[in-house]
Amino acid sequence: MPIKNRFAELLPEITAWRQDLHAHPELMFDCHRTAGIVATRLREFGCDEVVEGLGRTGVVGVIKGRSTASGRVVGLRADMDALPIHEATGLDYASKEAGKMHACGHDGHTAMLLGAAKYLAETRNFDGTVVVIFQPAEEGGGGGDVMCRDGLMARFGIDEVYGMHNWPGVREGTFAIRPGPFFAATDQFEIAVEGRGGHAAKPHQCIDTTLVAAHLVVALQSIVSRNADPTQEVVVSVTSFVTESQAFNVIPQHVTLRGTVRTLNDEMRALAETRLKAIADHAGAMFGAEARVDYRRGYPVMVNSDTETDHAIRAARAVAGDCAQAPLVMGGEDFAYMLNERPGAYILVGNGDSADVHHPHYNFNDAIIPAGCSFWVELAEQRLSAA
Repeated sequence: MPIKNRFAELLPEITAWRQDLHAHPELMFDCHRTAGIVATRLREFGCDEVVEGLGRTGVVGVIKGRSTASGRVVGLRADMDALPIHEATGLDYASKEAGKMHACGHDGHTAMLLGAAKYLAETRNFDGTVVVIFQPAEEGGGGGDVMCRDGLMARFGIDEVYGMHNWPGVREGTFAIRPGPFFAATDQFEIAVEGRGGHAAKPHQCIDTTLVAAHLVVALQSIVSRNADPTQEVVVSVTSFVTESQAFNVIPQHVTLRGTVRTLNDEMRALAETRLKAIADHAGAMFGAEARVDYRRGYPVMVNSDTETDHAIRAARAVAGDCAQAPLVMGGEDFAYMLNERPGAYILVGNGDSADVHHPHYNFNDAIIPAGCSFWVELAEQRLSAA
């Protein structure tokens, strides 16, 4: 296809951008270098407007078509932040920042959207406006929410919005998507168990917090196995069990449990929170201890709009020949906030046979850049058809 051929020509240039970003990862909202590079590139491409500092370090570029008579505006979003992981790839362009790594491919997402912006600013073969959105703090910071609260959608008049993520283990350059709930809501909990510490040889004089906490770890699994509708997807995971003592002969006064709850609809989300609090309260009371719950709601469920999912499928098929049905994902994605503001869709592009995301050996596959860039351009030109 002509679009794909053009991006094959641009591949060395876009790859160089990507590998530079990979070598200089930034966390959360501290994306100043990345945002600066993005803004500079967008101005060099000739974008009609470039706005920095939206959502603290987010960048937005506006590209108007040859005509804007339609009045339609399509938003395309990429994330920019890295993860607090020490890289173990040994690549020539590996992270130069100890303890920071682009282990989720946001460097590739940013590079692909920059490549698409370059092409769209050159050709402007559409009727309307394309808004390219570069977002910080996807990895736990809710940067999408912050950008929306800063007026992203209304300020740029965005009618519909789209996102894309690479997917390891799936054939490179292929696409997958699903309508409706796609990525899960991501909640966190901390349970502070307080009892009566003492000597391990005299348990009758103590209220054993480790016993209470152990019962809690087991009992919390009943939320999924006995409270939730078995046709609904719910995950409850206790991921941390911390006591205040490392001694062999001490029953600790305090134990802290931490974990996560993942759900795909509001009903199950509310049920899981209610049951978790009730189980903690009663488990503590059963042993004469106190179990205090701090439950924090995180990213909402990410829901693809039916119509916009169809638009994304059409664009993916034009580029790759097909678009597969994606599985439900119990991981979280803060693009959910943007989809709560406007109709849109989120699509996956295969990264090939690579380590999984959030792994110290992961690396974004530069070979998928032409497919990702082509998808963005195809989608923009189809949605803003000048015909």
